Amino acid sequence: METFKVGNELILDIMDINSDGMGVGKCEGFTFFIDGGTIGDKVKIRITEMKKRFGIGKAIEIIEKSRYRIESKCKFFPKCDGCQLHNLDYKKQLEFKRDMVKNNLERIGKITDVEIDDTLGMDYPYRYRNKAEFKVGKGSNIGYFKRETHDLIPIDKCIIQNEIVDGILHIIRDYMKGYKVQAYDSRTKKGIIKNILIRTTKDSKVMVVIVTKGDNLPHKEELVKLLIGMKEAIVVSIYQNINEKDTSLTLGSRDIKLYGEDKIIDYIGEYKFLISPKSFFQVNSVQTEVLYNKVLEYLDLKGDETLVDLYCGIGTIALYISKYAKKIYGVEVVKEAIEDAKENLKLNNVDNIEFIQGKSEDILPKLNEKGIKIDAIIVDPPRKGLDKTLIDSIIKANPQKIVYVSCNPSTLARDLACIKEEGYGIEKVQPVDMFGMTVHVECVILMTYCGLEK
Repeated sequence: METFKVGNELILDIMDINSDGMGVGKCEGFTFFIDGGTIGDKVKIRITEMKKRFGIGKAIEIIEKSRYRIESKCKFFPKCDGCQLHNLDYKKQLEFKRDMVKNNLERIGKITDVEIDDTLGMDYPYRYRNKAEFKVGKGSNIGYFKRETHDLIPIDKCIIQNEIVDGILHIIRDYMKGYKVQAYDSRTKKGIIKNILIRTTKDSKVMVVIVTKGDNLPHKEELVKLLIGMKEAIVVSIYQNINEKDTSLTLGSRDIKLYGEDKIIDYIGEYKFLISPKSFFQVNSVQTEVLYNKVLEYLDLKGDETLVDLYCGIGTIALYISKYAKKIYGVEVVKEAIEDAKENLKLNNVDNIEFIQGKSEDILPKLNEKGIKIDAIIVDPPRKGLDKTLIDSIIKANPQKIVYVSCNPSTLARDLACIKEEGYGIEKVQPVDMFGMTVHVECVILMTYCGLEK
């Protein structure tokens, strides 16, 4: 656009935040995405990049502070790439997440005839995560990437992680310094330790995973002694994971147990779950119960229903709702997850769930062919949402209810629009804040079959 050029300075009101955590403002009807500032701020920006339909700028001065602006409790904000909303009042964060769901449904799904409930938030939106993943860099630094770079910011305390994590990071740093164990450098292809993964449970049990480039981990016995000797934590499982690939993935394919238990046990409600280094388990234990109770409420089970739980993972949703249904089929493509789900079934003495390994779009038609009447289907897909083939399979199964659990409002909106065209009405939309201080939001949707319009 000829009016605006890189280097120009403008004064804008930040009206919104996008899914990348950047402020959104307009000048003469033209949209700018702004690095810095928060909702309600008036800022002076310098344009850094111009595209055909939008510009990108950096806030260089806050002219007027927003009434929603708060002092960040995190000393690494806003440089750290982990969180985006530490300077925004928590009530406003919940409003923002509801609005984000609403905007996606309207803009992408063209869905305007549904009421969206207020986001269900946390009592205390800090120290909530039960899984921590950190990068390791030069000089035994452990932390997160600086925003929009691959430069590491050393982190000694992350206030959305369990407090136990801070002490474990301190021990690993001291071990690396004391025994001169180098971080792996992808540019020089030298060094040893790449990443750290830490899982904590409700009863303060801990699993530590040290991710290395190869099998070599010097003085591993000493590291184990340091970790299990911690006074503030009960470290019950220590693994070395081998990740030979230079990718963004934290874990590689091979695990070597260095100490303790194969898996740790955590709880959702009354149910126990065995968790291995690679298991998918919701990172916010308290809000997971809020989320699953909403799933249960939407299903409104009478006790004689047959359900299918697609993308069931290690069986968390299926087990949580199991005592309210007659029969549940859990479907998951990842073999290791299904093996864990079957172990969790035995661990909880539940006998009305059958876990099946395979693609949901392949297994669901087979259940139909067996003459199984499916009353409701639960889907909890990854961020990419549902394949069109799977949506077709769900429609053919003709459940009275579909409960969709989503972590991505944009793919959710796309999928709901497709399902809506097949005769399903959207009854309820409930955002749930699983990831305080970040732009991410979970959502539970109830759809019921009301028939195709003639």
